[in-house]
Amino acid sequence: MPLMPKRVKFRKTQRGVVRGNATRGNTVSYGEFGLQALEGGWLSAEAIEAGRITATHAVRGEGRLFIRVFPHKSVTAIPAETRMGKGKGEPEYWAAVIKPGMVLYEIAGLPEAAARDALARVAYKMPFKCRLVTRLPSI
Repeated sequence: MPLMPKRVKFRKTQRGVVRGNATRGNTVSYGEFGLQALEGGWLSAEAIEAGRITATHAVRGEGRLFIRVFPHKSVTAIPAETRMGKGKGEPEYWAAVIKPGMVLYEIAGLPEAAARDALARVAYKMPFKCRLVTRLPSI
């Protein structure tokens, strides 16, 4: 079952522009290691699911995986070879709006080498550049 909201207030959203850096969700909160986006854009629900599957295979039941993004934005498209007019089009897929600096995935309960390997495999599936970040020590 694909990731999508149960209910939305408005079915078709406007495109919008991804501007600025992430001020929320830009630190590792749940795990010890995280995957941070270095570029902005839209992350489709299929890409999020592909990253989840890859991380689950890499972790192999030892650690814990946290997904920090959810696709709230519907992306619409009109079918090819359709005449002008007749409205906006049906939702094609759901996407998460990603700003630079947002933490996408987190891993807990793994040694650093295994976490680095798992998150490198997930980063390969992402449509933009990512880097590994660690949790800041608590004061």
